[in-house]
Amino acid sequence: MAQQIAASFAVYFVIWWITLFAVLPFGLRTQAEDEHVIAGTVESAPTKFRAWRVVFFTTLVSALIYGAWYVASHYFGLSIDSIPKIIPDYDK
Repeated sequence: MAQQIAASFAVYFVIWWITLFAVLPFGLRTQAEDEHVIAGTVESAPTKFRAWRVVFFTTLVSALIYGAWYVASHYFGLSIDSIPKIIPDYDK
């Protein structure tokens, strides 16, 4: 039981981390877009970085993706072995 919880958490963590990098640029305004560059920073730096907003949307999207994965794997029995092999097996 503890292994299943750890494995589920590991899968969710990987999905969350990948989703973070997909969600991160949404709604981001750079200093160059606002034409207000603070001295000592680059123009591509964000004007207002909303970390809690990014974390919230990352958690929401990754929960939906994890839920779809859970349903596909536990109710429909899909796994990595269900994916057809594209590369031929030359060992035979």
